[in-house]
Amino acid sequence: MTNLTAATDLSTDDYLVLGLATCFVKEDGEVHEVQVIEAIPSAALEAIVKGIPTSYKLAYATTVGEVIAGDTPQKPAGFPESAQFSDEFVARAIAAARTYKRREVAQAHIPVGTTRDDFKYSTERKRVLNMSRVVTKEDNVKQHSHTHKVL
Repeated sequence: MTNLTAATDLSTDDYLVLGLATCFVKEDGEVHEVQVIEAIPSAALEAIVKGIPTSYKLAYATTVGEVIAGDTPQKPAGFPESAQFSDEFVARAIAAARTYKRREVAQAHIPVGTTRDDFKYSTERKRVLNMSRVVTKEDNVKQHSHTHKVL
């Protein structure tokens, strides 16, 4: 578990963007929609702002100190009560905050304390959080019989 005291290169005033993502969980053969609060790194924010389809309904610019108290995530005002934090939220938020320190121009997209929701929102490609991939023999690529022969 990473907490803010271990991240000595960050301060509580450092910039961070949180996104409200529409994700899905598969249970008993059914797919259920869930709202997830995630830290958005600078590269992802810049791509979203340019218009790529995204599962983020909105993005909120804040500071590390507003969102992380010790090692506990704090839900900012304006996020739905039903929204849950992503797995390893604190560690990911710290990592995302570092990306904005490296690429400060990305901070201009959303001023601190404001929300942006003019993205190309789409759930066409569903983000299933608990999806597991099972590799089978049928997944192997069949090779031509002459592939490994010296002719």
